[in-house]
Amino acid sequence: MIKVLHNDTCPICAREVAAYARQADRAGVALHVDGLEQAAEWSLTPDSAARSFRVEQDGQRHEGLEAFRLLWSHLPGWRWLARITGLPGVHWLADRAYRHAAAPALYALHRRRQGRADP
Repeated sequence: MIKVLHNDTCPICAREVAAYARQADRAGVALHVDGLEQAAEWSLTPDSAARSFRVEQDGQRHEGLEAFRLLWSHLPGWRWLARITGLPGVHWLADRAYRHAAAPALYALHRRRQGRADP
């Protein structure tokens, strides 16, 4: 089983994870999706859980690009992206793009939706 923890209050994240869940269901991939209300079960606060995408499989937890790559590697139609983002130069660029651009931007939008100022 693959477990996903994502910011379910984020409309972009929620749509993306819902698409993954539908595809996993069609492909027979056991996927369990948790939102911010289950953050404590991952030993996280909801705020820290909102900062990055996480996946767990076989007791191993992955965050950010590695979490996406693990999930993509199990989904038909996404395996190619898992392979490409594993290539050395592409991995470096994709990892930094997620950690330094996408994740902070999505987190800032989360804080704005929560009515809090950016840190």
